[in-house]
Amino acid sequence: MTGRPFPLPLHLFAAVLVAAASLPLGAPLRAQPAQADKPAQATPSKAPNPAEAQKPPEATKPAEAPKPAEAQKPETPAPGKAAEKPLDEKTPAEKPTADKPWVTLAPLPQPATDLAGVAVNGKLYLFGGLDGIRPSGLAFEYDAATDSWTKKKPMPVNLHRFAVAAYGDRIYLFGGFKYPDNGANAWQPVDTAWRYDPASDEWTALAPMPGGKRGAASAAVVDGKIFVIGGATTQPDTKDTAIEAKRRHAIVGAVEEYDPKANSWRVRTALPTPRAQAAVAVVAGKIYVIGGRIASAFAEDASDTDVVEGYDPARDLWSRPLAKMPAPRSAMGVASWRNRIVIAGGETTDARGTVSASDAVASYEPETNAWRALATLPAARRGIATGLIGDRLYVAGGAAMPLAAPAAGDSTKKIEAPAGRATLETLQLDVLR
Repeated sequence: MTGRPFPLPLHLFAAVLVAAASLPLGAPLRAQPAQADKPAQATPSKAPNPAEAQKPPEATKPAEAPKPAEAQKPETPAPGKAAEKPLDEKTPAEKPTADKPWVTLAPLPQPATDLAGVAVNGKLYLFGGLDGIRPSGLAFEYDAATDSWTKKKPMPVNLHRFAVAAYGDRIYLFGGFKYPDNGANAWQPVDTAWRYDPASDEWTALAPMPGGKRGAASAAVVDGKIFVIGGATTQPDTKDTAIEAKRRHAIVGAVEEYDPKANSWRVRTALPTPRAQAAVAVVAGKIYVIGGRIASAFAEDASDTDVVEGYDPARDLWSRPLAKMPAPRSAMGVASWRNRIVIAGGETTDARGTVSASDAVASYEPETNAWRALATLPAARRGIATGLIGDRLYVAGGAAMPLAAPAAGDSTKKIEAPAGRATLETLQLDVLR
C-alpha cells in the first residue's frame, strides 16, 4: 500500500527474483526463444562473411554436412515453434557468486506493482496490480521448470491489497480494495472471498468474511484452516464507504478462520497489536505477524511498526511481543523457509512522512527468537509478490518507490519503467545463510 490513494510508482520493476537455499541446487534454467529459419544466401562473387558462418545450412541442401563452426549448434526451430531442448541442457544467463548473489530469470510480461503472490505445485501465481489509479485484476502463472510466464483468467473483480493463501492445489483471496463506486480517488474495502483453481483456470465465489469489509489483511494456513488477520476499513459510525490518506479510518486486529472444506467461518482471538500490511507466515504450526502499519493504512502517515507477535491456532492464544524487526517496515514480501521466515522489500517511512522502498532481506527464526540479515535485493522495491518453490524464494514485480497521486482528471498516466525499459533483469540469490 502506498503513501497516497492509488499512487503511481516512479520506477516500475517487472522481474522475478529467486533465492536458492543452502543446498546447491543450481540456478533455474531459461528456455531459449523461438527464431524463424534464416537460410544462408549464396553469394559467389564475394568472400564469405564470417557472421554467416553461424547460420544453419540451406533448407534446399539437407544432405550437406554442416560447417565446422556449426557442428555443435542445435537445430533451429521452425517459425512459430518454441525451441525444444531437454531441461538439463539449458543454462542460466549467469551463475550466482559470493560477490553477485542474484542472477537473471524471465521478466514479468506486463509491468505491475501492488501484486500478491503464492506458489502451488512448482509454479508461482501473481494476482492484482494497478493500472494508473485503478486495480487491474491481473493473473499470471510462472513456471519455475521452464522459466516462463503464462497469462491466466483475470480476477472476477479488480482488487488490490487482498489477503492470499494456498491450500491444497487451490488459491484463496480474501477482502481487498476496489475502485470506489463514486469514482473518488480512494480505497473501498470489500468482504468478498474467492477461490482460484489453477488446473481449470476458474474462479469461484465463497462465503464472505463475517466481520465485514476490510483490505490490507494477511492470511496463513495451519492444519487445513486459513486465518485472515488484521487489515484496514472505514471508521465505524460514519457514512464513509472508502478510506483515504490523512483521513481517519480504522486499523483492525480481527482474526477470522476459514474452513475451505465447509466454506464456513469462525471468529478467533483478535491480534494484540492491530495492523495492516503486515507480513504473516507459519513455522511449526504457529503463525507469526511481522511489522505492518498501526495507525494508518497509508505509508505517508509514518506509522510503520517493528512489532512481531506469534499466534497458536490450536490454543487460540497470542504470544508476548517477540524480537523486534531490525527496522520498522510494511508491505513486504514474505515466505516460510524450513524453520525460518524470510521477508524482502517493502516500504519504510521516516518521521517527516517521506516514503521509500526497501532493498532489505532478513530472516527470523522463531526457535531462537532472533533476526539475521541476508543479501539485499539488487534494487529497492515495494508492491512485490513472493512465493517459495522448493528452496528458492521468488519475488516478482514491484516498483522503486511510490509516486504522488495524479492531478484531478488525470487518470490515464501510465507506469514508467526505469531508463525507458519495459522490463528489468531477474535475479537469483544463491545461498540463504
